[in-house]
Amino acid sequence: MTTIQPTAPDKLWTPANIVTLIRICLVPVFVLAILSPWPEWVGLPDITMEAKCLIAAGIFILISCTDWLDGYLARSRGEVTDFGKFMDPLADKILVTAALIALVELSVLPGWPVLIILAREFIVSGIRMVAASKGTVIAASWYGKAKTVFQIIAIVLFLLKDTLTFSTAAGAFTNPMFVLSWAVMIIALILTIMSMLDYLVKARHLLKGGSAQSTMMPQKAETSTPAPNEVAALQKAIDEQARGVVEKAMARQMTVGTAESLTGGLISAMLTSVPGSSAAVRGGIVSYVNEVKNEVLGVSEDVLATQGAVDELVALQMARGALREVGCDVAVSVTGIAGPTGAEPGKPVGTVWIGCATAKETHAKRYQFEGGREAVRLQTVLTALQIMDEALVPSR
Repeated sequence: MTTIQPTAPDKLWTPANIVTLIRICLVPVFVLAILSPWPEWVGLPDITMEAKCLIAAGIFILISCTDWLDGYLARSRGEVTDFGKFMDPLADKILVTAALIALVELSVLPGWPVLIILAREFIVSGIRMVAASKGTVIAASWYGKAKTVFQIIAIVLFLLKDTLTFSTAAGAFTNPMFVLSWAVMIIALILTIMSMLDYLVKARHLLKGGSAQSTMMPQKAETSTPAPNEVAALQKAIDEQARGVVEKAMARQMTVGTAESLTGGLISAMLTSVPGSSAAVRGGIVSYVNEVKNEVLGVSEDVLATQGAVDELVALQMARGALREVGCDVAVSVTGIAGPTGAEPGKPVGTVWIGCATAKETHAKRYQFEGGREAVRLQTVLTALQIMDEALVPSR
């Protein structure tokens, strides 16, 4: 019997994590480039302060670009690790903080914007610690991503602005570079405050001392039975979505496949109920137990042992395993807790991870469905079909 290798490594040194660590190691290089008298050290006294700022800005941009690279590597290779989840945002914070402190040291930027940005980081880190202690993960919103982008742009502009000199205050405020630098910084500060408030709103129930599980989903929903009309509506939506997926796949000459845990083959059943679906549906793998997840789909034993079956990495590896074993263009995976039992700390009944894999990328998302066992399974099927439909994009 041939042993199937896991699709995502259970080791620390993945390419994405190596890029993240390189980014952190390059931060001192940037600081030396902007603050130290390195032209004198290397015998190049003709390099002016303006040239130093341009060089430092180039190094900062290069380091910032590696943030996109490690994220792309982790998602496309299905190598999202806990180490990467921790170190990637930390690397961004180290780089931004070092740059801001350097700008204050050079008297290019006053201290108050730095205080606002650092205060936000301390507050958000504290909220995350409280959430983690109660088994809850607070998802980052677009505010956080946007504020990081604007902070990086603002830092680059301030580095370039330092190459300018003004004899009067009026001259500064009429200079386009000066105005643009501060305009972007103000936007960055607004997004910084809004992202902090977003975290506070999301964690308000945790800060009050309530139970995360009871807040996320009422106890009644775990054992309730959906009304017949609700089931009929869900079933109708599933039928229409399945038909749409098959027709879209056939029109684009693409194939689909599945890896299912809690739904036990329902997604494949709905797809194959569509007439002519054999032209688009390659097949599916029902991996209801961990042994099948590991031996057939290549899910790492270590991940299953440490993270459990209901986890982002499991969904990612299941999706890539289905893509490989079924031989399709698009594969979806589902793993979760349908109930009425099986809830874990931080994973109440209705917690579902849905993954999707194509030749270009692999991604997964957590969902919290309400209702009893049947309702959770039907909502999972519908959502997985919708994700599959969105992924049916012809390769270029």
